[in-house]
Amino acid sequence: MASFNPTKSNHSSGLDKVPEFDKAPHFTNSYGQQLSGFYTRLQPSPLKGAHLLYHSEPLARELGLDESWFSAPKAAVWAGEVLLPGMDPLAQVYSGHQFGSWAGQLGDGRGILLGEQQLSDGRSMDWHLKGAGLTPYSRMGDGRAVLRSVIREFLASEAMHHLGIPTSRALTIVTSNHPVYREQPERGAMLLRVAESHVRFGHFEHFYFRQQPAQVKQLADYVIARHWPQFVGQPEGYLLWFTDVVKRTARLMAHWQTVGFAHGVMNTDNMSILGITMDYGPFGFLDDYVPDYICNHSDHQGRYAFDNQPAVALWDLHRLGQALSGLMSANQLQMALGTYEPELMAVYGQQMRGKLGFFESGSQDNELLTELLSLMIKEGRDYTRTFRLLSDVEMHSASSLLRDDFIDRAGFDSWYRRYRARLQQEPIDDIQRQQAMKAVNPKYILRNYLAQHAIDHAEKDDIQPLQRLHQALQHPFADQPEFESLAELPPDWGKHLDISCSS
Repeated sequence: MASFNPTKSNHSSGLDKVPEFDKAPHFTNSYGQQLSGFYTRLQPSPLKGAHLLYHSEPLARELGLDESWFSAPKAAVWAGEVLLPGMDPLAQVYSGHQFGSWAGQLGDGRGILLGEQQLSDGRSMDWHLKGAGLTPYSRMGDGRAVLRSVIREFLASEAMHHLGIPTSRALTIVTSNHPVYREQPERGAMLLRVAESHVRFGHFEHFYFRQQPAQVKQLADYVIARHWPQFVGQPEGYLLWFTDVVKRTARLMAHWQTVGFAHGVMNTDNMSILGITMDYGPFGFLDDYVPDYICNHSDHQGRYAFDNQPAVALWDLHRLGQALSGLMSANQLQMALGTYEPELMAVYGQQMRGKLGFFESGSQDNELLTELLSLMIKEGRDYTRTFRLLSDVEMHSASSLLRDDFIDRAGFDSWYRRYRARLQQEPIDDIQRQQAMKAVNPKYILRNYLAQHAIDHAEKDDIQPLQRLHQALQHPFADQPEFESLAELPPDWGKHLDISCSS
């Protein structure tokens, strides 16, 4: 069993401040400074023989980092070997409900918050190193990550960002030939990810269940001041804040449903207080449209199946509301939670109308969507491809490439006639509508088999497939002839890959 001694000094590991580098980012750590008792300070534990495998150039530019940061000696930062000025590494403590049951204390078992970068536009971004070694919260784990899981999270978070979905981001992948043991020995790796906050629902649950209401309030005041300053000092500030958390979560679920994304572990410790996607373990984008698709083979009951995700998110929000019950009345909590379904349905409805090319609300819109989805279920049609081909429809033409995807031609033709009649009610022409539809119906998504192909090559230090896939995912709505093969339907084996929590 892995062990960690929190009383032992970690400064003997050789970690130190990085030598003077020109234009080093400016860091603070408000979490460490303002929330004593909410974490354990400790240094990262570098992997043996680590080297930088890949990084996101677009994100690096957004963070003000030039290419010199990704070669020696600066690259040592990404391996946790050195710290930048102002960094104050710590592991956060939190608790949570896992698969519907109270799991007690959890926390950053393999992640370390290095610090908060202060950007020139006034924003602050957490730098969080995942796979950085044992912490007091590692439980039975080893504090490490394996290369396949790091690559999947890197690609998923970047794919989601470029799809316009709120998410943590991924900057660097560091790997080593030093083995990490899961079901079998695998290559160890680290991921440097960034987000405006890593505070989760489980942070509040931790102190609520420890019967520490002062700490719940302290944490709430901290996140409000940092991320919702407009609510500071408001008579009903907590209600306004919690209502916005509820609505952000509802909008996130609408985004996931619209693009066919399934998060395999929607435990309360994986739910962001900012309403962003985070903690990519088992996940999957729909290939065939299967509403009860389960992307995590450890989810034996299907709790986190694709079509169950909106209900699970509301369940998680109720657990958060319970943790915040000392800050608001029961009526206020219910008022906030009552905004979830209307927000979810409004955003989902708007986004799905856009995917269908409807820009004004019509009485038959829901029926047309339901019938199309039913046809897709019946014949196992690909979710992403179907809506992308629909984007090329001409309202006065009975021919369509999409028709060739369906065996039940009569059923499709019946739906298609009514669909084209509905399009003719819109006040825009085919070209405008097709452009608008292609801007919301992606051509490229992160299919599991594509991620696996990139992983297989990266395991051999060949990053070309990883780089190529990452480039394509940066422009998911554009026709990119050089990446046409990445938009092809998956082979049958690619639809049945087992993805577990240990990934």
